[in-house]
Amino acid sequence: MKNNIRNMRSKHNFTQDELAERLEVSRQTIISLEKGRYNPSIILAFKLSRVFNCKIEEIFIYEEE
Repeated sequence: MKNNIRNMRSKHNFTQDELAERLEVSRQTIISLEKGRYNPSIILAFKLSRVFNCKIEEIFIYEEE
């Protein structure tokens, strides 16, 4: 699944470490999310939407195969 996490993180001036700390996950999780290698749990998706103050759909781009 594609996402806008890297762009949104930059827009909010968060480092990967800062975002990871806010979400209570590892920096490696942030890296995997940004590279599209990991699809988050719904709970993590909601946490991201709260941190970025936006809808989940603005972060993640669902593409049917």
